Amino acid sequence: MNILITGGAGMIGRKLARRLVAEGQLAGQAIRRLTLFDVVAAEWPPSATVSTTVATGDLRDTATVQQLLASQPDIVFHLAAVVSGEAEQDFEKGYGCNLDGTRNLLEALRIYGNDARFVFASSIAVFGAPFPAAIPDDFFCTPLTSYGTQKAIGELLVSDYTRRGLVDGFALRLPTICVRPGRPNAAASGFFSNIIREPLAGREAVLPVADDVLHWHASPRAAVQYLLHAATMNSALVGPRRAITLPGLAVTVGEQIEALREIAGDKVVARIRRKPDPFIQKMVAGWPRNFQARRALDLGFQPDTSFADIIRIHIDDELGGQFS
Repeated sequence: MNILITGGAGMIGRKLARRLVAEGQLAGQAIRRLTLFDVVAAEWPPSATVSTTVATGDLRDTATVQQLLASQPDIVFHLAAVVSGEAEQDFEKGYGCNLDGTRNLLEALRIYGNDARFVFASSIAVFGAPFPAAIPDDFFCTPLTSYGTQKAIGELLVSDYTRRGLVDGFALRLPTICVRPGRPNAAASGFFSNIIREPLAGREAVLPVADDVLHWHASPRAAVQYLLHAATMNSALVGPRRAITLPGLAVTVGEQIEALREIAGDKVVARIRRKPDPFIQKMVAGWPRNFQARRALDLGFQPDTSFADIIRIHIDDELGGQFS
């Protein structure tokens, strides 16, 4: 099996690559080649026995993408994207990377004609207010950000290329991934992770929104499992509706903080500093908060069990079981 991961240098890309390398197979088929592609070189998966290639380039460049797809991968995990805050502030870059890059990948797959499984990392940002208390699977897409619009167009492309038999694609509407390891990034949703990750590491975290903000979350571990499940599940069970809203946990910022207090105590929670940010608050006000996600559950996607468990996963996977 030949697998390509775009966004291979990103957090989810790295974790997905490590999982694939560690297992050496997918759905009972040996992985004979793994390519990690990004604008910067991805790290080599530790103890890699699978033949692994690290490639760099820009998905906006058609020639680069066609060369990348010349090996005719069986599965493409398309994770590369300009994150939400950056896509909102840099209009041209957001559309160039998030839309043109996706179209270039699909076109290259069409040219080579190998009917690859195409797993596209979409987002709950494809939905826009006003919302019901819990968004059902048949809720319409009316994004209120450029990032959400770019992801919604990507979903339509995946569905159309699949309808025409050019790829076998799925668009996964991922919850906000929390707790993200590493340093703060340009994602407008980054504070959801920052207020957990930074205090656990002994650092101050800035909270730009109110405690009553409700949001939809999944751990990095759950996100990787979602991707693997989509890569191996029976397409016939899904039908023509290829965009799938994935399950998650709806918790308020205040509930996040209380879960942190339960696990790490008042000293760690005291490192959260409240500093309202009107730009972030305006973006967050247009984001979805809660979902039913019954279709994904019926298809076998399994969510995290509690936000406290999401914090424990971060402590186990990133901090060696300890925190400051």
